[in-house]
Amino acid sequence: MRIATYQLNGQRYVGTVSADGTQVTPLSFTKEQASKGALAVIDSLVESNKLPPSNGQAVAISEVQLEAPLPVPRRNLWCVGRNYHAHAQELQASVFKDNDANPESWPIVFTKVPECVVGPYDDVKVPASNISEQIDYEAELAVVIGKGGKNISRGDAMQYVFGYTVVNDVTARDVQMRHQQWDMGKSFDTFCPMGPWLVTADELDGTKTRVRCWVNGELRQDGPTENLIFDIPTLIETVSRGITLYPGDIIATGTPAGVGLGMKPPRFLKAGDVVRIEIDGLGVIENKFS
Repeated sequence: MRIATYQLNGQRYVGTVSADGTQVTPLSFTKEQASKGALAVIDSLVESNKLPPSNGQAVAISEVQLEAPLPVPRRNLWCVGRNYHAHAQELQASVFKDNDANPESWPIVFTKVPECVVGPYDDVKVPASNISEQIDYEAELAVVIGKGGKNISRGDAMQYVFGYTVVNDVTARDVQMRHQQWDMGKSFDTFCPMGPWLVTADELDGTKTRVRCWVNGELRQDGPTENLIFDIPTLIETVSRGITLYPGDIIATGTPAGVGLGMKPPRFLKAGDVVRIEIDGLGVIENKFS
């Protein structure tokens, strides 16, 4: 099942997307429920174990404005740094070379604030040069949690996955370095494009898919999720250690090699650039930086 959040005639709806991705059928939610986007679907399944009925005729995707499937996340997004072997290696040649003695002992985990989330085709705002001059892209598979839990074992972890979506973990590298932690440089307004929809775990195996990213048509990143240093069950186990995960929580699983910082010389984004990210079985997001 694919679940989309979208605007039509100035109103937000949540609906199911056809198998060919060309149509969306609204589900029966109140305006207040629909304001939460696909979180309304997750909450409904948690409470009643069933999907609300359809409410109206299918509409062409081309006639609606797709929003982030979770336009207002319940809380900060959990994110994982340096989680592909080749990406960890490319950053060893950067300013991050001394950040940790053994990057493969434990996952690097940080967060992004919910307010940085924007839609799959929305513009990303490039900050003024006196704030940051080093804007970078990071194509990532994001896991969406479907039921709450704490101290979840690796063996049980996939039972907690509702589905998956695409995110771009946009980063201000100089801000990230300046503050000696990652949250601020990751959390600027518009720094988390997401979409185009959620695909449920029964239709997509996130452990066996492929993440690709193009900048202005040039392929920069291309990595299978089998190359994760810490796989999805391990990430869920790690994040839930002593911390309760809630339905709708988002875990961004890390980015493959090919980020701008890792190039020689580094190639950062500027106004006018277009970043396209595609994950097999999920779909495409494409955002202009302005």
